[in-house]
Amino acid sequence: MKIASFLQYLTHEKRFSQHTIKAYGKDLDQFLEYAEENCGLNSVAEATHHHIRSFVVHLISEGRQARTVNRKLSTLKAYFRFLTKRGHLKADPTLKVAAPKLPKRLPAAIQKDALQHLFTEITFSADYEGQRDRMILELLYATGMRRSELIKLRVADLDLSKRQLLVRGKGSKERLVPFSQQLSTQLQAHIELRQATFQQTDGPLFLTAKGKPLYPKLVYNIVKRYLSAVSSSEQRGPHALRHSFATHLSENGAELNAIKALLGHSSLASTQIYTHNSIERLRQVYQQAHPSAGSDDAAG
Repeated sequence: MKIASFLQYLTHEKRFSQHTIKAYGKDLDQFLEYAEENCGLNSVAEATHHHIRSFVVHLISEGRQARTVNRKLSTLKAYFRFLTKRGHLKADPTLKVAAPKLPKRLPAAIQKDALQHLFTEITFSADYEGQRDRMILELLYATGMRRSELIKLRVADLDLSKRQLLVRGKGSKERLVPFSQQLSTQLQAHIELRQATFQQTDGPLFLTAKGKPLYPKLVYNIVKRYLSAVSSSEQRGPHALRHSFATHLSENGAELNAIKALLGHSSLASTQIYTHNSIERLRQVYQQAHPSAGSDDAAG
């Protein structure tokens, strides 16, 4: 079966763009060329799942990214599905071919100097909202807590004398998280300003301008607004501060189990991503600083 009929189907029935149709045709031509040279096939339609797997392995061995390989495999799946539905094949061979797994995207951490700039150079208004915003940013970065945990935090959960707070995490799990003397002083000032503004001594630690409990979108908007002023990172929400907390601890030599406990992870596997972050950071430092790091081979 000629590839042309499939491309006509994409043009007239699926109404794909010419750019997409050209890409599909290029992928199929590439597979056919490979199959003719390495498998002795005369047409794409003669291929079995063994031939398709061989093609996938060939692409990976050439150094193609998993996303690129998956796109080409997706083209083949669409083509063989077309042939099967039109009755040209009894079975679709791509059903037996698994797509390569995409690598996990490492969480983005805000650079230390950007956070330093945020807390030392950015001006926060002296009213309750401005000081609340600063305290939210400080606490998220200092403790690594989740946005939902921050919203649930109550005044009674703070123990300023012991410099620790009670965090209610996922599945109603609770954990104690320590904080610095400087943060203790800031929290005390926040509680006093909160009480003076709303005449409330208990309840949620952070309130809206109307004295109501915070809600997720508001916290996200607060964090994004201030992080956007100091960082060009794509991820600028509350989770970016959680990632930054864990990444910076790992880079400074903190034990993985300690980071796990602070983050409230139930499994060490969830925390190990920060080890990878540290390795990538070390790799960058090595490439920039070591005399023999001029090539990828040297870094291996």
